[in-house]
Amino acid sequence: MMNSKSKKTILLDHGSGGIASQELIANIFLKHLDNSILAALEDSAVMDNHPGKLAFSTDSYVVDPIFFPGGDIGTLAVHGTINDLAMRGARPLCLSLGLILEEGLDLDDLERIIASIAKCSKSAGVPIVTGDTKVVPKDKCDKIFINTSGIGIVAEGVEISSTMAKEGDMILLSGSMGDHGITIMTRRAGLTLDGNLASDSAALHELVALLLEKLSPGTLHALRDPTRGGVATSLNEIAAAAVGLAVEIDDLAIPVKTEVRAACEIMGLDPLYLANEGKCLALVAPEQAAEALRLMQSTSVGRNAAIIGSLKAGKAGQVILRTSIGGSRIITPLHGEPLPRIC
Repeated sequence: MMNSKSKKTILLDHGSGGIASQELIANIFLKHLDNSILAALEDSAVMDNHPGKLAFSTDSYVVDPIFFPGGDIGTLAVHGTINDLAMRGARPLCLSLGLILEEGLDLDDLERIIASIAKCSKSAGVPIVTGDTKVVPKDKCDKIFINTSGIGIVAEGVEISSTMAKEGDMILLSGSMGDHGITIMTRRAGLTLDGNLASDSAALHELVALLLEKLSPGTLHALRDPTRGGVATSLNEIAAAAVGLAVEIDDLAIPVKTEVRAACEIMGLDPLYLANEGKCLALVAPEQAAEALRLMQSTSVGRNAAIIGSLKAGKAGQVILRTSIGGSRIITPLHGEPLPRIC
């Protein structure tokens, strides 16, 4: 298990299913992720029945670099799948964890990532109940790729979907835009800028649960987490699903941290299109918008929430930004990929 520098690394043998694989599972995975379901090491996890509708989501993570201020590829994997479930109003129950490891990956780096996954999973109350590991030869992947799938339960009567959006709905953003995207960009470029740039990676299911509990039934219509493509692309997806309606947002109302805005100006980027990993957009009936904002701001992940616009009758599928000088411009979806491997 040693290389020429006596550093412990991943070997092809770790993916063979033999003794080395068993040692990896015992010494790293079960060490950090142990629970009664996972510890059985069966071919699948068997869950108890839960009343409600089943929600299921899967996502893969290939971010570069794998460690960055505010998190790592492991935090993204856990938070990202939890948030995908939460955006349909689901209570996340459990996650799967699939790993593709490159031969030569530092075992200390792997354990650091697994420990991070364990911390996020336990903090969120959403256990890893099944998983798989494959090892590929050097240069056949970049260090580590992760797939997480998640199962959640949507309570009876809850219907969260962009197709439920209605004219007059207010659009809330749970916090500042672009934190994750600009953090990855500066880290990759080796830039050191003033301020505290860090990923916003966070789980949003408790914020969503609070909204569903406290708002009048049926007044929370849609939720989206603006990851790849940022707020601009997510709003375009909402507008496309909201038949006969247009989205109108106010530039001055959109929260962006000073250091993020400054970094975007240096790099020629628009924070509207940068990825977020701990924010959500919520479409709420106008009579409940103020209460929804208060509830968001009462949480640690939503303390900088703001109402940024509304749904109006207009050209279907259009997103209009009202500028700070009184003009307007159409916001289109992301074209191309300004930040490859952002998550």
